Amino acid sequence: MMSLYCRTEFYIALENLQTRTERKSNPQYHQMTMSNSLIVSSSPAALRLHWDVFLSFRGEDTRHSFTKHLYDSLNKQDIRVFLDDSGMTQGDEIAPTLMEAIQDSASSIIILSPRYANSHWCLEELARICELRRLILPVFYQVDPSNVRRQKGPFQQDFESHSKRFGDDKVVKWRAAMNKVGGISGFVFDTR
Repeated sequence: MMSLYCRTEFYIALENLQTRTERKSNPQYHQMTMSNSLIVSSSPAALRLHWDVFLSFRGEDTRHSFTKHLYDSLNKQDIRVFLDDSGMTQGDEIAPTLMEAIQDSASSIIILSPRYANSHWCLEELARICELRRLILPVFYQVDPSNVRRQKGPFQQDFESHSKRFGDDKVVKWRAAMNKVGGISGFVFDTR
């Protein structure tokens, strides 16, 4: 469960992001400038993204523990959270639905656990999240942030396997995303 301090930081970050997103995504925000420099904007609600937060996580590591508690906690605070179990409807194609949800989210919480990089789907999500250049809040769950940044420790073997299976071009993109997220100040949870 997130502490009160962590939740407060998260809410402040979301509020700041929402304000920036509304300004950037609203083409009418600076449309009317009166002679006294008063800016009149249209309603930002019409351009609001569907999700406040996209949760990226390795299901077998955290789905029924940390991720579930985080999801429940955020929902209680009326934060619109995309979680693959609850954000998709039966019959949806998984990959396109996840990519659309990432695109339609103001921010992402990435729960980096020991087997996160074992999943090429997690790495595809991570790369897409990084491409969008929106707010990223990493959670280093039982992993060292420097191992994430350098793809060492529990991640080293996974990346070697991915290189053989998917080729270097794709893996270079995934490594860059891991490096970027590993370099962001996040929340470290080590319950071992």
